[in-house]
Amino acid sequence: MTSSVQGESETRLYDDEGDLLLQADKRSDRVILLPAGDPRKASSERDRIRIQWGQHLLADLVAGRYRTAVCAVNDEDNSHGILGELLEQIPTSQWNIKSATAYAHMFHESVAVLAPGDLEPYILKFDLDRLLIMAILRPRGREHFTLKDLSRGFQTVSKMLAGRQERWPVASVSFLGAKSNRLIEPGPREPSFESVLRTMFQAGYRGDVYPTLGMWELAPTGAFASYPFPESLHVMRSGGS
Repeated sequence: MTSSVQGESETRLYDDEGDLLLQADKRSDRVILLPAGDPRKASSERDRIRIQWGQHLLADLVAGRYRTAVCAVNDEDNSHGILGELLEQIPTSQWNIKSATAYAHMFHESVAVLAPGDLEPYILKFDLDRLLIMAILRPRGREHFTLKDLSRGFQTVSKMLAGRQERWPVASVSFLGAKSNRLIEPGPREPSFESVLRTMFQAGYRGDVYPTLGMWELAPTGAFASYPFPESLHVMRSGGS
């Protein structure tokens, strides 16, 4: 027992004196990751959503770490969202923010005439050669998304990913903290990150999700690196121990 504990305590993260120099204090932006699940159990099925804490979505997409990205688009102004950043920074893109917004507007106009009874939201695909963007189109005349919109959108996204190995791996924004396409519900506030993950998961999505930068300041609240969260969280909220 003594040797085991001693061996664990000798584990280091950094070379030289890095472990002492990088001890975070209350003023640091940080995330406390909590272990969950049994690392010895593995399955060929995609049974969880991975949460990419501490990683930068834009950098990973531009670097080619993913084949598909899920984000949002509207038919008015997309200049402040990640869609615009991707269209500008990926050299193989033949789209720009103006043409993408015009395409969304034209799509809405066509649907209003040809299929006015169809359920929204729709998925617009932007093929940038080395990256496929699946953009959930914000319902026409609305200033924000709801969780119901997100559910319908990810049901379609999941169907478009099913059996298409060439579209994996896939990453999605969290739809929280957005400027161009906000997610609001219930009331005037954003839903919790857990509510967003639950909506995505129940819709069939099993890719990666990138938290917003603002979520890197959650400490001392602990965070898990995948969803579904462990049953122990539900037990604690129910008054158990």
